[in-house]
Amino acid sequence: MKQLQRLDQRLLPPVGNVLARIFRGARRLRAFTAVVGVLAVTVTLLVVHRPERPRSDPSLGDVLRVGVAEGDSIPQYVRAGRDELAALPGDAPVYALVSFAAYLAPERLAPVLADVSVSSVFARVPLPKTQTELVRLGAYRLPDDVVVAMDDTARRKIEEAQHYRDLLARADDAPSDTRERYVSGANVADQEATAYREHCSCVYAAVVYAAPAALRSVAARPETRVVDPITELQRLDRTVFLPPLPEQDTVAEPVREAAASPGPS
Repeated sequence: MKQLQRLDQRLLPPVGNVLARIFRGARRLRAFTAVVGVLAVTVTLLVVHRPERPRSDPSLGDVLRVGVAEGDSIPQYVRAGRDELAALPGDAPVYALVSFAAYLAPERLAPVLADVSVSSVFARVPLPKTQTELVRLGAYRLPDDVVVAMDDTARRKIEEAQHYRDLLARADDAPSDTRERYVSGANVADQEATAYREHCSCVYAAVVYAAPAALRSVAARPETRVVDPITELQRLDRTVFLPPLPEQDTVAEPVREAAASPGPS
């Protein structure tokens, strides 16, 4: 565990654990552009997994891609991950992206991820027909680190909701659709704050480090959807992740909203 923590501390820049809201449009994903409503603190972008992934070349600044991109087949990604894990040779530990079959609460993570070292987890408040922020939380100790990170996120969401209300108070002459976005943004941030404060069932993926045998044990648990080993990983800060959302079974796509997604001014 300490070895992994030291490794991550060398690899991950201290820019925070928050992953920006899901953005519409493949162009934004492929350009690796992330914009958060109030705080731009993301390090992890949304990208594609292919059965034959190119190796990252740190000298060229290349980015290693792990996950499933918008518009790509989730069943194909799951099959490729299972095949790669089954063929993984030897006993040397590797990093892997673990995607869950459902959103899990912090206390459910330790049994699922037993025998592996955890680097971080991905969380999202699954509100119906609402694009909520994807959040990456540092999590070496389960569930304690996830609980602390959720509390921090709840406080940030309270500040975000107040920011939208401040914008609304100064928007008397703004178009009605702008005012509606501010109201919607405040309401969504309030709901996210409440969920994280209650330590919600919101975690849908994790980045782990373990030997192949331990990874296969995780993959065999009913809570696990797929374990995607990252054998070619060079640097975590040059790796981008997009695990599939649990509610999506066919194609990876943004959550279909009832109204326009709220965004900051």
